[in-house]
Amino acid sequence: METIKFGNSDYFILEACEYMENFLRFSPKAEIILNIDNDHLDYFKTFENIKNAFIKYASLLPEDGVLVTNADDKDCLDLKEYVKGTFITYGIKNEQADFVAKNITFDGLGYPEFDVFHHNEFFVHVKLTVAGMHNVLNALACIALCDYYKIDKNIISTALSKFTGAHRRLEYVGSCRGFNIYDDYGHHPTEILATANAIKNKTFNESWVIFQPHTYSRTKAHLDAFANALSNFDHIIVTDIYAAREQNTYNISSIDLVQRIRSLGKEAIYMEKFNDIANFVIDYAAPNDFVLTLGAGTVTEIGPMIIKKDTDNQF
Repeated sequence: METIKFGNSDYFILEACEYMENFLRFSPKAEIILNIDNDHLDYFKTFENIKNAFIKYASLLPEDGVLVTNADDKDCLDLKEYVKGTFITYGIKNEQADFVAKNITFDGLGYPEFDVFHHNEFFVHVKLTVAGMHNVLNALACIALCDYYKIDKNIISTALSKFTGAHRRLEYVGSCRGFNIYDDYGHHPTEILATANAIKNKTFNESWVIFQPHTYSRTKAHLDAFANALSNFDHIIVTDIYAAREQNTYNISSIDLVQRIRSLGKEAIYMEKFNDIANFVIDYAAPNDFVLTLGAGTVTEIGPMIIKKDTDNQF
């Protein structure tokens, strides 16, 4: 179920999804495109079809519209020729971008702090309260669009410092027996790798991931990439694939993913029942460990289950 909040502003902001080209139903005045990735292949079939959908989306902008996009992604840069309005870029690696983050550091919680340069001149200093290099890029996108709308740079910096993250994006769930539990919606290898890299900047003992693959088609198409991304964690538990809209006509299972991870020399286990997973983590996770439930389906139930089980056992 989706939640929509109506306000009194002249501006309407939404996160649009490219699946089935749903984002082509809108008439945007401004767009932010963070990246163009190889996803939703059950619908698009090929990466070229995905890119063509984003070309159509960029082409929707009117002459007085604006596209803000990632200069570190070549496919995003290719959209420039299709934009009738203003084209603004941001990046970390590509120093030719309009907005660039430099002097990036991380604190013990993995929160980044950095300087923003606009056309090679210092623009503003930013400290975030969300973890990961990918959130530096997200912040740059926000800064670029806000500057286009002439919002004061100090207001932008203050607002970003107060943003503690979206629901199910490295969201803190609670603690149990000295280890901390987080939950994340990531269900594509690129998202998982970004999350794995983000937590490396946090201070903890060992990392645990409880991963629920989302759709058979995505699991099949990205099996190797999922295995590589998940191998960044110390302890890996994989539960059954969340079918969502699909039937298993792909001859794929979570056991295939576990075997692929093991072929990389990394131990992983398959566990079907959430109750068993919760008990296993309670028994074996150590104080100061980082435990992450990961996926777009029902895996989010496991974190609260762990905490409740531990609380119930104390009485």
